[in-house]
Amino acid sequence: MVETDIAKRGVHSPRVLEVMRETPRHLFVSPDQERHAYEDHPLQIGHGQTISQPYMVAVMTELLDLRPEDCVLEIGTGSGYQTAILASLAREVVSIERQPELAEDAADRLHGLGYTNVLVHCGDGTLGWPEGAPYDAILVTAGSPGVPHALKEQLAMGGRLVCPAGSRDVQQLVKIVRTETGFVETTGISCIFVPLIGQQGWPDGAD
Repeated sequence: MVETDIAKRGVHSPRVLEVMRETPRHLFVSPDQERHAYEDHPLQIGHGQTISQPYMVAVMTELLDLRPEDCVLEIGTGSGYQTAILASLAREVVSIERQPELAEDAADRLHGLGYTNVLVHCGDGTLGWPEGAPYDAILVTAGSPGVPHALKEQLAMGGRLVCPAGSRDVQQLVKIVRTETGFVETTGISCIFVPLIGQQGWPDGAD
């Protein structure tokens, strides 16, 4: 998976590639999906949510340019796979999941696998988690109509934020870096994510 679907498609960070090789993706999907765990596409995890395509996980993680001392905020825990990747690269990960059942299951799974530097909370991810701010990096794993203002405000100086933004049907990866003079934004590849529901995202039940 890593060599064919990730490295050969332009992800070059040695740290990201190593963690992608070491993280057991099959443990983050349901038993009936395990045979598909290392295929390069999203998989359903229940509650209308998915575990992201491995290539997209790698691309977004590389864009964050994580350092071992970083504190990361993740919006959308899901099954905890992306959380595990982040936790292997950073000092601490605070992850917000909207669905209580997914949040509880992911927290138990991550704890059982020995990830001791992760805190999972249930709540509206579009509002971030101000109690832990500022964050060196913020990753949003659902598609938003725009980058939530609350998340930008929780970035540390020099912090990086990656978020899929656009319509509910298709988004582009947006990277924002906070500087002394404001926010520098760049746009990357097109992608398709489940919608980011919340006060500063899409309304629940919107078409």
